[in-house]
Amino acid sequence: MTQQFQLTLPVFPKGFHIITADVLRIIGPHLPSQGLLHIFILHTSAALAINENADSTVRHDMDKGFDVLAPENQKFYQHTVEGPDDMPAHIKSIIAGSSVSIPISNGKLNLGTWQGIYLCEFREQATPRKLVMTILS
Repeated sequence: MTQQFQLTLPVFPKGFHIITADVLRIIGPHLPSQGLLHIFILHTSAALAINENADSTVRHDMDKGFDVLAPENQKFYQHTVEGPDDMPAHIKSIIAGSSVSIPISNGKLNLGTWQGIYLCEFREQATPRKLVMTILS
């Protein structure tokens, strides 16, 4: 059986944000005993990832590290109409990815002890982000 849900996240500031609880609030009552959760973000300047959920310095360092990988105000950028962070946000979203898949075991997301679902927000002036969550059982 397949079930699909949509979640609109509030506006988050630029950075990496744990959204595991937001996701579980919507899909938690619908989790099967076994299956797979696929989450897809409907945006090109933000991304999803799974990473460290305990130490906030990891999220800080990720933000700074991504800024080094795709810095603002590069002379070769042509896509600059939406501001200096727009093209770097597109580059960062390709690096991080637009979806994550998580196994469901015993009616729970089978994440590692220190793993959480991240919204990777790459824009300074973000908008609410929409996620499509599909449960396959």
